[in-house]
Amino acid sequence: MYINDILSTGYIPELFASDELEAITGKVRAEAKSNGYLDTPDDLFRYFLEKCKKNLHLDLCFSPVGDAFRIRSRMFPGLINSTSIDYFHPWPRDALIGVAERFLGEIELPTPELCLTLATHMAYVHLSIDDANERYRSMERRNNYTTPTSFLELIKFYKNLLGDKRGKIIDQIERLNTGLQTMEDTNKVVALLEVELIETMKVVEEEKESTGKLIAIVDQQASEAAVEQGLAEI
Repeated sequence: MYINDILSTGYIPELFASDELEAITGKVRAEAKSNGYLDTPDDLFRYFLEKCKKNLHLDLCFSPVGDAFRIRSRMFPGLINSTSIDYFHPWPRDALIGVAERFLGEIELPTPELCLTLATHMAYVHLSIDDANERYRSMERRNNYTTPTSFLELIKFYKNLLGDKRGKIIDQIERLNTGLQTMEDTNKVVALLEVELIETMKVVEEEKESTGKLIAIVDQQASEAAVEQGLAEI
């Protein structure tokens, strides 16, 4: 309703309090008088409204989907009578590719050619949906719409999906690097243990050889003791 009042008359009734109106007319008094307006509250305020109309511009965007725009146009005639209507037709293929390249350029890709390939494919997908919508309408007598916002959502979805997949791959790479580092550290520890084991085995062999010599000496001494014991018994 307020927008309809601005479009139709340039003013919303009771928008300003009396003291605010006095302040407004006081600020434009000299400029209004120099432009031929009388020094009365009504003329001064009329000059203020004329100046607002010259400098205030509104851009209103309405979607053609559904009946909302038709109902609003009937309820608020200022939307039709006091505006210039620009109809935005579907984006052509080159425009879709250009927009996709613009947004895909914000992410890191291996080659510029890949960016163009992705943009071309996204444009193809969007246009193919338009063709499917036409077939759906002819078969089912119902409308399904794809707007430029749908195309931007497609690009946003791809960027989010790519970021999510890259994040998972980076996480797997980090886990693999951690595992490889753990294996490398383990191999170093095993190598040190092998060296220590070799040295220990050498010591064991030396001890085993010494033990063998000691056993031989003990056996010899035991034989000699047995002989002397026999002599002693005799």
